[in-house]
Amino acid sequence: MMSSNQIRSLILATVALGFAAAPAGAQANCDWYAKAALKQQQENEQRKCGFSGPNWSSDLKAHMTWCAANPDQWKSEAQRREQQLSTCKK
Repeated sequence: MMSSNQIRSLILATVALGFAAAPAGAQANCDWYAKAALKQQQENEQRKCGFSGPNWSSDLKAHMTWCAANPDQWKSEAQRREQQLSTCKK
């Protein structure tokens, strides 16, 4: 299992690199985004950070749907959650 620092590094590196904007790339982006969102939510729960709301959902399908409707915002949303997690005491 990856540590929270390893997950954070992977998320930041992946977001920094970006993904292709083609339809197949968009699906890959949303797959990655939804899985990253779930990992971030798990960390939120494990560390008892208390972040809540739809962007902190444990529902993979909800994150996929949001990403598909907001194709230009997934990177910034993943980064925003990661920044919030970095402020939470371990």
